[in-house]
Amino acid sequence: MEQTENTLSVLKIAPGQHPQQVEIDNDLKALQQAVGGSIGASYPFADDPIAIVYNDDGKLMGLPLNRALWDEDGLMYDVIAGTFLVVGLGEEDFVSLSPELAQKYEEEFHQPEAFLPLRRRLMVIPVPDESVQSDAEKAVSKPPVEHDR
Repeated sequence: MEQTENTLSVLKIAPGQHPQQVEIDNDLKALQQAVGGSIGASYPFADDPIAIVYNDDGKLMGLPLNRALWDEDGLMYDVIAGTFLVVGLGEEDFVSLSPELAQKYEEEFHQPEAFLPLRRRLMVIPVPDESVQSDAEKAVSKPPVEHDR
């Protein structure tokens, strides 16, 4: 993907979808548009210079749950609601992901997840690949039409 200093190469991860590497403008408006509102940032992977940029009000707005975040002991500590971005971290701002980090986090977040509330807990269920449709597949697939005769 060709990029300039005015664009960022990032991973965009929508609920129920595989990550997509996209180019977005390197400004606040583009980040807000990508996540559908005010942005928040989280830095859950201390070993890598990346951030997760998400809709700060996503849970309050009732956006669909997207991916779980897990601690080093394998325990879920948070869930991201709505579409989010994985971006690189520079000295003072967000930067493009390196190809290596893009591949690593595509693999980390590759499998879409479904969430099932059980009393006061949340069960995370990986969504099988055959259940995941790309945006292109959604655009061409149409629901069956019933005709009255």
